[in-house]
Amino acid sequence: MKAPIDTLRQFLAQAEAYTAWGTSPTSATSQGPTFSETLFTGTRSFATGLFTMVLLLFFLLISGDTFLRRLVEILPRFSDKRQAVNIFQQIEADISAYLVTITIMNAGVGIAVGAVMWLTGLGDPVLWGALAFLLNFLPILGPLVGVAVFLLAGLLTIDPLWQALLPAGFYLAIHLVEGETVTPMLLAKRFTLNPVLVIVALVFWYWMWGVPGAILAVPMLAITKIICDRIRSLAAFGHFLEG
Repeated sequence: MKAPIDTLRQFLAQAEAYTAWGTSPTSATSQGPTFSETLFTGTRSFATGLFTMVLLLFFLLISGDTFLRRLVEILPRFSDKRQAVNIFQQIEADISAYLVTITIMNAGVGIAVGAVMWLTGLGDPVLWGALAFLLNFLPILGPLVGVAVFLLAGLLTIDPLWQALLPAGFYLAIHLVEGETVTPMLLAKRFTLNPVLVIVALVFWYWMWGVPGAILAVPMLAITKIICDRIRSLAAFGHFLEG
């Protein structure tokens, strides 16, 4: 990990020098925290939220089928008990398939981005590939941040302007191929969610839980749709969630 961390440190130093160019030390001090301080403050907040999410998921996994058993016990009719079990099994199957598919596709995106960044001369391919892999777990927001990061990295490290735009352009092209063609084709049979409601869910859960909430927004919206599709009184709302 030493080489990627050194590359990230040099990149942050160049970004700080670029943003502070032409300012006096007094004005730079009065402007507040530097770029790296702001970034690492956000990283600390992200790590805190991620730890909370992992801790919650860990205890949910430990509990196993406890909540399902308690729900089946309190439901009055046998048909309701059977429906609850079917809904839980469907949620488990669909969400598992979603997470496995997304993880495999994100790994492919990370490998492709790392190879392209190495060819364009941007630097450490492991760092940029890992960054692309992680950002791709955030629908819509992650690729936008990735384009901005790769654009800034290209402008800071590559001299000709047209060549400095290549990393961001190649990253955007890879994301369009993956996000608009491959992944929808693989998940179309299981998930057809309204894209507007996906954005609303992203904004709401990002506001509630930060980046971990944005990561969980789509699975939670998909779980809501699965439940609504299998409960007759909620079928209209499930149809409303459909893409």
